[in-house]
Amino acid sequence: MRLRNVKGSRETIAANSLVIQEVAAHKGQWSRLFGNDHPIFIEVGMGKGKFIVEMARQNPQNNYIGIEKYSSVLVRALEKMEDFEGSNLLFIRMDAEYICDAFDKDEISGIYLNFSDPWPKDRHAKRRLTSVPFWNRYDAFLKKDGRVTFKTDNRPLFDFSLEQVKEAGWTLENYTFDLHHSEYAQGNIMTEYEERFTAKGNPICRLVAYR
Repeated sequence: MRLRNVKGSRETIAANSLVIQEVAAHKGQWSRLFGNDHPIFIEVGMGKGKFIVEMARQNPQNNYIGIEKYSSVLVRALEKMEDFEGSNLLFIRMDAEYICDAFDKDEISGIYLNFSDPWPKDRHAKRRLTSVPFWNRYDAFLKKDGRVTFKTDNRPLFDFSLEQVKEAGWTLENYTFDLHHSEYAQGNIMTEYEERFTAKGNPICRLVAYR
């Protein structure tokens, strides 16, 4: 998918106080940034931010951090903050490959992966956010009782992810190949992609894993 460049997006992001610039300097200090000791949840590859903004809106008892690699996408999430009245949501622009530079051991209570890039070529498999290398990264900072929740409409990617969970030594708590017609649909918050795919009748796959 080719991303449309948004003129001035980097400058907008740099000037926005909700986007944390010196990420490594805050490793282990995110609770201090939020000003409380509430649980912290992250979304890796948040896209235009519909999911993470709504999660923060509906759950003021939790803190949230949205992570996005592309400035032109992150700036769209910031636009959604114009009518957001909470103080429990921050953003990071970074490549997920370096996520361990941002968070310390047991710092994060849960991870959301929504409609991640499938990287369909075999030689790019390690770049997939549900590959073994990434499960190992999540293990470094997710709390022991934390969960990773993954949603996608891409069945080959989902099948790959189910295998990688086990290979990484994690445990599947539950999974479904058709989220919107399952017991797990209750309370589900949809992303922009999810709304589009669901409207087309595409089934949404979802898994929850822990270790």
